Amino acid sequence: MLQYLKKRWNYLVAKLGGNFEENADPKVQLEQAITEAKDQHKRLKQQAANVIANQKQTELRLNRQIEELERVNANARQAVTMADNAQQAGEAEKAERYTHAAEQFANRLLTLEQEIDSLKSLHFQAAEAAEQAKNAVDQNSDLLQKKLGEKQALLSQLDQAKMQESVNNAMATLSEAVGEDVPTFNEVRDKIEARYAKAKASAELTEGNVETQMLEIEKAARNVEAQSRLESIKAELGIAGDATPELTETVPEADSAE
Repeated sequence: MLQYLKKRWNYLVAKLGGNFEENADPKVQLEQAITEAKDQHKRLKQQAANVIANQKQTELRLNRQIEELERVNANARQAVTMADNAQQAGEAEKAERYTHAAEQFANRLLTLEQEIDSLKSLHFQAAEAAEQAKNAVDQNSDLLQKKLGEKQALLSQLDQAKMQESVNNAMATLSEAVGEDVPTFNEVRDKIEARYAKAKASAELTEGNVETQMLEIEKAARNVEAQSRLESIKAELGIAGDATPELTETVPEADSAE
């Protein structure tokens, strides 16, 4: 049962992760990746600073111990000299006291030499670690700058992809059905062209029938009558007739079939 629940949980996690990746905005994810890279570089610099600081501290301790060694060595030499002078002067008590001091300085010299050897080894290791830390920071800085440079190119490529997707969607809308209730562009065009063709066909049929010819005859007769009335008005007014061409209207012959 536990194994089944574990598999089920892993499946849900994978599914949710897949859905998140599909719906996530690449621009936001790119910003997150750049921010994480910057934070990582900052942490690396802090770690490198700690390594370099440790190397500096070891170097200071080494220099301090070397200075102490030189001082103790000088004191030991001075104690040996004073013990020898006291021995030659017949001052046995002083000579013994100076000899004991010289022995103490000698023991201190041995301890300091051991500490210095250890510090030299530590300093060498710390110097190598510091150099490696500096190189790591420099390399990571170059990578970060490269990522920042690629960021703009990726954002431009993302905008181009979005624009192309919009164009593709628009073209698909013109050629493919969007939904059951939304006609395509081709369907609307076919409908309009069919309606236009039907109207033209009806008009051609109407132009050739008897009723249309009768209307044209009546219109021609009315024009002739209007011209005659106009001539009468001019005669009453004593206006000589001009060269105004008479209104003529071609009267279509009635279709013998009609």
